[in-house]
Parts: sequence; C-alpha cells; structure tokens
Amino acid sequence: MNYILFDGNVRNQLLPFTFTRPVADIRVGILTIREKWELLLGYTTTTVTEDYLAEKFPMVELERNILINASFLPSRNLAKMVEGLSENQAIFYGDEPLAFFALEGQEVIFDDYEIIQYSHDDVLRIEHTWDIFSKNHAAIERDFEWLTEGRTSQPIPDSVFATNTDLIFIEEGAQLQHCSLNASQGPIYIGKNAEVMEGSFIRGPFALCENATVKMGAKIYTGTTIGPYSKVGGEVNNSVLFGYSNKGHDGFMGNSVLGEWCNWGADTNNSNLKNNYAPVRLWDYETEGFAKTGLQFCGLMMGDHSKCGINTMFNTGTVIGVSANIYGSGFPRNFIPSFSWGGAAGMTTYKTNKAFETAKIVMARRNIEFTEVDARILEHIFEETAQWRRG
Repeated sequence: MNYILFDGNVRNQLLPFTFTRPVADIRVGILTIREKWELLLGYTTTTVTEDYLAEKFPMVELERNILINASFLPSRNLAKMVEGLSENQAIFYGDEPLAFFALEGQEVIFDDYEIIQYSHDDVLRIEHTWDIFSKNHAAIERDFEWLTEGRTSQPIPDSVFATNTDLIFIEEGAQLQHCSLNASQGPIYIGKNAEVMEGSFIRGPFALCENATVKMGAKIYTGTTIGPYSKVGGEVNNSVLFGYSNKGHDGFMGNSVLGEWCNWGADTNNSNLKNNYAPVRLWDYETEGFAKTGLQFCGLMMGDHSKCGINTMFNTGTVIGVSANIYGSGFPRNFIPSFSWGGAAGMTTYKTNKAFETAKIVMARRNIEFTEVDARILEHIFEETAQWRRG
C-alpha cells in the first residue's frame, strides 16, 4: 500500500512553521508526525502540500493509495483502521476526513464513500501552533512507548542521579555525567549520540533527540523536546525545538516553539504569562489578526532561520516569521514578519541575498547544503509575506 500524508485545512493555522515544511514534518513529541506514521505503518510516506514546497517534498501516487490527514497524530487504534481501508472507504473524525482510500487518478467524492467514524478517545491533533507545545507532554509519552518497546536502554552512568529509572531510555552513543534525570512525572528519552553535560537538571516528559546537547547547569522542565543537533542551556519549560536550533546560554524559554536553524543570543528571555493573567492571543496569518489561544501560558513561535541577539526580550504571545533577525533593547512587536531586520526601535527588510549567505554558512556547519531548492522556497516566502513588512 502507498501512504500519502496531506496538509488538510489547518495548514495556515500552523504558520510560520508550515511556510517551510508540510504539516507532516512538524516535530511534536520525540518524532515528527511523518516519522510516527512511518513507524506504526512500516512504510515510507510522501506528501501532498503547497505547490512551492512540492519540489522538496514530492508526492508519489501509485495504483492503490491511502491518504492520511497529517494533522492527526497516529495511535495504534488509528493505524490499524487506516491499514484496513479498502476501495471507497474513508475514516472521518466528526466532519473532518482523517484518512481515505484512493485509486490512482480517482476523483474522490465522499458522498460515494462508506464513511467510518473514528470514535476512540485517543485522538491527538495539531490544529494550532500552540498545540505543538501544549500536547507535547502526551506526544512524548506515546513516542517513548513505541520507540522503547522490547528494547533495552544503555546503562545509566553511576554519576547520574536518576529517579524512576524504568521510564529513562538512553540510546547508543549518548553521554551523560553528573546530571539529574527525574522521570517521576513522565519518561525521559536520550537520543543516539546526544549529550547531557554536568550539573543539568531534567524533569520528564523530556526528549533529547539524536546528536543534541543539554549544556552545563541547564534546568529543563516537563514537556520539552530538543530536536536533532540542537543545543540548549539555561532554563526551558514545555517547549519544542524542531532541530538544528540553538538556545545555548542562560535565559528563559517557556511554552514556546522554535523551527529549524534558529539561534537565541545569550540571556534572551521570553514571557509566557501576561501581567494580568489573561488568556494569551497569538497572530493568525489567515485572519490577519490575533487569535484566542485559551491558554494562560503561551510564549514564542519562531519560524525557521530566525535569530535574535544577546539580551533580547520577547513579550507573551510573540510570533516571528521565517528568516527574521531581531536585536536591540526593549520589547519588539509581538508579530514580526518574515525577513524582518531590527527590533523595538523599528524594522527594515532583511534582503534575501544576505539571508541566504547566512543560511549557507549556518547549514554548512552541520554539513548540510543550502540548495537552490531551499533558496526558491525562501524566495517564495519572501514574496508571500511582503504585505506584512513595513520597511
């Protein structure tokens, strides 16, 4: 069977992260949504996404296909039902198509389908940017179960203070010395060749992905994921770094999400609670206004390739687009468009030639090439987001 993940109708609600990737490649928990589906189904997947992303994330259609709404995280129940789909069958969750069978070239008309309602109570869905951190606790627990089932962890070093060791799993090549791992509130996963440096305090649920680093003296609270090849120091609470991003120094990050290739300068902090304790609003690209999150705690959303200088301060509920560069004193606006350069004193446009120069250098440090395809994607984003830039 050929499995294809599609973005669904929530793609715009997940900007700025879906400017540069399909919904399927959002990381929540330990794995990306795509990796979760591939793990449970036992097959690789392709993607139906925006036209300008299709060159990097192509779709492969075969004679028999099952299309899956990528905003839904898999469960064992759901994966089993998806595997069992046959011609002219679809799984719905309420009014939303969750998965359906399609022959090559078939025009899908759900009125002609047998509709199967998904009624299990294990639905985890990413519909808004803030779902990425608010549902990360549950997603880590689910991924941990699948990734560690029937496997044996590497031994916990003698110098590590560990609580509830049955919920601590260390992959091959990981390095840990003189740190504290407290899994009493949820599992702790330490990925292949990752490192937890001395003096770090970590509470689960927590995921440190492959080749990622927790620096000396870090304080990491529950519901946090540090994606592959990322580095984190200081204080972090209930936040997700997709991968290849750094918050390497002291400062507080809370209830926040960083895409790939982001960097926080030393002593950067974000607020995650308003002074009046009111629910937080976040910029919504679709409505071009501020959407109600319903959350009292909500910090920062930062798109791929964005960076900030030392001592930057971000207000509660800040959204930063792709390839922005923020610096200077004071609080910048709580919506910073893609390719913006500046801070509280004002913004100008970050020209693509300069942004690309930096991206090439940053990615080369991880032995990854900034390709012409990457450049075309960012050029499209630059044009698409011009309406929100002032300078």
